[in-house]
Amino acid sequence: MPAAPRTFTLQCHPATPCAAARALAVSVAPDGAADWRLTFVLTGDIARLRVPAPTSEPAASDGLWQRTCFEAFAGDPRAARYHEFNFSPSGDWAAYVFSAERLRETSAAPLPPPRIACASDARSLRLDAWLPAAALPATADGWRLGLAAVVESAEAGLSYWALAHPAARPDFHRREGWIAQLSSA
Repeated sequence: MPAAPRTFTLQCHPATPCAAARALAVSVAPDGAADWRLTFVLTGDIARLRVPAPTSEPAASDGLWQRTCFEAFAGDPRAARYHEFNFSPSGDWAAYVFSAERLRETSAAPLPPPRIACASDARSLRLDAWLPAAALPATADGWRLGLAAVVESAEAGLSYWALAHPAARPDFHRREGWIAQLSSA
């Protein structure tokens, strides 16, 4: 029997309020034999947000966090190594391997790309991302997850959303904010 989706609520960092965004939830569930599906649902006044338009040919791209994007961090709770994934509403993505906090492994083999689908209406923006299990770091006991988002509004600029904010400044790489667990079984 497949595992039921787990839903998490992200919090806006208090130093970066966004009146146009009211709530952000993420559900995580296995999808098929090996993939994981992450569904981000942002509610609010979507017309007041800056959302990247869909691209005709989505590709790996750096700097997605400078605009509205959704993010996931996954690491073995007992190891310093972790992976970061950025999912843009445009369909573009980024996938990085880190050997320790903010120490990117530039020589690491590219991670398999996610699949992304995005839809919105006046009150919500939904982004689904399917991650192949091969994109996640090796672990025997499951992963510790950081789920996050950068939301850009026309009035206030960037706001930062995460499961938890352990510092005075937004920092998605801090493991103290990775409070979700994902089983490898």
